[in-house]
Amino acid sequence: MLTLMKMKMMSGFRRDQRASVVVQLRRLRKDERGAVSIMMGFLMVPLVGFVALGFEVSNWYSITRAMQNAADAAAIAAAINNGANYDVEARAVAAQYGFTNGVNNVLVGVSNTAACPITGDLNCYSVTISGYTPLLMSQIVGFQGAGNINGSLQKQLGSFAVAKAASPADICLLALASSHTSPAIHTNGAPTANLNGCNSMSYTGSNCNGHNLGIGISFTVGSTNSGCGAKQLTNQPQLQPPDPYRSQITTNISNFPATDPCGGNYPQETHHGNSSSGGTSRSGPISLPAGNTFWCGDQRLTNDVTIDTPPTGGAVLVIINGQLDLNQNTFKTDTPCSPPAGPASCSSGLTIVFTSTPPDNGYIHAPTDNTNGPGGVLDITPPTTGPWAGIAIVQDPNLTTGVDIASAGNSPTWNITGLIYTPHATITLKGAIDKSTNGAKCVVMVADNFQISGTGGILKSDIGNCKGAGLKIPQVNVGAVALVL
Repeated sequence: MLTLMKMKMMSGFRRDQRASVVVQLRRLRKDERGAVSIMMGFLMVPLVGFVALGFEVSNWYSITRAMQNAADAAAIAAAINNGANYDVEARAVAAQYGFTNGVNNVLVGVSNTAACPITGDLNCYSVTISGYTPLLMSQIVGFQGAGNINGSLQKQLGSFAVAKAASPADICLLALASSHTSPAIHTNGAPTANLNGCNSMSYTGSNCNGHNLGIGISFTVGSTNSGCGAKQLTNQPQLQPPDPYRSQITTNISNFPATDPCGGNYPQETHHGNSSSGGTSRSGPISLPAGNTFWCGDQRLTNDVTIDTPPTGGAVLVIINGQLDLNQNTFKTDTPCSPPAGPASCSSGLTIVFTSTPPDNGYIHAPTDNTNGPGGVLDITPPTTGPWAGIAIVQDPNLTTGVDIASAGNSPTWNITGLIYTPHATITLKGAIDKSTNGAKCVVMVADNFQISGTGGILKSDIGNCKGAGLKIPQVNVGAVALVL
């Protein structure tokens, strides 16, 4: 009996226990606490991978953005330079942004023949920067990159920028206006004047009455610009370059002897006109050696003078404290030499320099014709090579008195190729200025100011020939440098 009761009790306990387990399992099935933790455990590895990949992609973007900033700045620098070493300047700017060509597998490519958007002209400046960065988590998703450097998979990154330089405009009539004369280019009449589309620049104003001189664009730093050229651009101080020739000419003059070659003796004309006398008389053919020849005081022609120089290199005629008075005669350079064998008498070019030794006691420093009758002829071809290449007539930049030139192109007639440089002179043009008989069709004039009257047929020139004359044309840049891609 007892045994049977125990068995019944045990059976009841197991039924209760089973019921409790079932209840607990039912509760567990309904209880969702901790499920997220389990899921996160399974998802943690791919989630961490994608987060890491996101950071890596962000790093690629950051590097690319830095590359683009560097490329933009470098392209603008190249366009502003707009010269022979544009690529050097562009790479230097890129290096300032941390992208040095040839370092850490970085390449900085620079070109000045890139196609310009819209126009298609092949004269824009482009900069391409490329480099590599190691792959990290992106390899987990199977990305292999574009390079294997020293056993490390790498992602290649790059940037590209294009900039357009301001358009250069050749200047063949430049008024420096150091005397503050305004307008520094002034004309009355001059119906035959023709600059053949070349451009002018005045550091104050310009005013052309009766004829626009055949100028293409008339640039002025000041606000006055009336009647000169087919187009006028006023208030252009940003275009005002320093005197484009002063440094070169000052350096050349500094190579003259430190002691006075004239020993303080500068013969002067006693009076002017048909009965002028005094100074040093010159006539007939004159041969000048290579280098510098010094003439002292006033030089008065008593007959035509033909100058011949060595077959190469030309010569420099330095007139100290004096004028070159043509006295109704012709002063010209000889037939050009044809190296290696030229004619017995020939000329490879001549530069005439007017200078002084202090004190400058009222001397005249210019080509003149002091007769009362018809004027003489100044017919000069400059050397095409060497330190004086393309330079025909020069007044020392230190000269400020005795430099004005009256009746230029008329008395005397000017047939001159190359540069006429008179930085402190007022040049009064009353006649034609044409190329020399034996030179290229190129005339560029720099003066303090120009006063053009009558029928002055100034500068019948073709600036495209100036390179053949050995002369670098002064330029201003029209428009602004800008990124175009």
